[in-house]
Amino acid sequence: MGIPEPTTAAGAKGLAALIADPSHAVVALDFDGTLAPIVPDPDQARAHPGAVAALARLAPLVGAVAIVTGRPAGVAVRYGGFAGVAGLEHLVVLGHYGAERWDAVTGEVRAPRVHPGVAAVRAELPGFLDRIGAWQGTWVEDKGRSVAVHTRRTEDPDTALEQLRAPLLALADRHGLVGEPGRMVLELRPPGVDKGAALSGFLHERGAHAVLYAGDDLGDLAAYAAVEKLRGEGVPGLLVCSATEDGEAPVRELADRADLVVAGPAGLVALLDALADAMGAPG
Repeated sequence: MGIPEPTTAAGAKGLAALIADPSHAVVALDFDGTLAPIVPDPDQARAHPGAVAALARLAPLVGAVAIVTGRPAGVAVRYGGFAGVAGLEHLVVLGHYGAERWDAVTGEVRAPRVHPGVAAVRAELPGFLDRIGAWQGTWVEDKGRSVAVHTRRTEDPDTALEQLRAPLLALADRHGLVGEPGRMVLELRPPGVDKGAALSGFLHERGAHAVLYAGDDLGDLAAYAAVEKLRGEGVPGLLVCSATEDGEAPVRELADRADLVVAGPAGLVALLDALADAMGAPG
C-alpha cells in the first residue's frame, strides 16, 4: 500500500521532507483513538495489534518517535506494549500531556510533584456529581495527575457532557485547574500543560527538521497548533487525523486542519508501514 496523498500543499511539503531526510524527522503520535481503538473502559485500551511492529520498523529510520498522551506515561507504555521491543530502544512517551516522561533507554518515568488541586478535586467529585444531578452512567477516571469525567456510558453522552461542562469548569477553576474537553469526556488537570507544549519542547530538544503528528481528539489541537507554528518558521510538518474504525465521524476541528485523515488506528498503522517502506525499511 502506498502513502495517501496529503490534501494540502503544506502537508505534501511535510511528507516530502519526512521521506527525504528521515534521520532529522520526528514522528509523534497520540495514543487513545490514534494508536489504540477507543473502548468504553479506558483500562481495557490496547494498541492496535500492528502498531508496535509498524513503529519498530519506522523508529530506527527517523530521528525520534514519541507518544504524546494524556495518560500516565507508564500506563501508556504497558497498554501499548512498548517496553523491551527491538527497534524501539529510543522511544519516548510524554505522558500527562508532557508532565511525565518515560524513556526506553532507561525504562524510567520522570515527573514533577502532583498539583494539589488534583487531590482536592478527586476527593470532591463523587459528591459533587451527585449534587449537580449527573446522568446515570457518568463515571470518573483517576489519572493520577488529573481526573477525567466520562459520559460515554450514559443514555445521551453529548447532552450529559454539555450539562456537566459549566459546573466542572467552575470546580476546576476553584482548585487552580483547567478543563480539557474531549469526545464524551472532560478532564480536569493543571494549567500550562498541554500536548502543544510537550511536542514543541521535544522537537526543540531533537532539533527536528520535519515532523509528523497524528491525533484524534480536541486535546490534540494544541499539538496541531505547535506544528502549524513551526511550519510558519520553515519546519515542514504533516498533520494526520485518526477517524474512528466504527464509522463515527472524526473530530471536525481536527479533520478540517489535517493534511491526511486515516481510518482509525488500523489506518494509522498502514500509514506508518507505508512510510517505513518509502524510507527503505526491510519488510
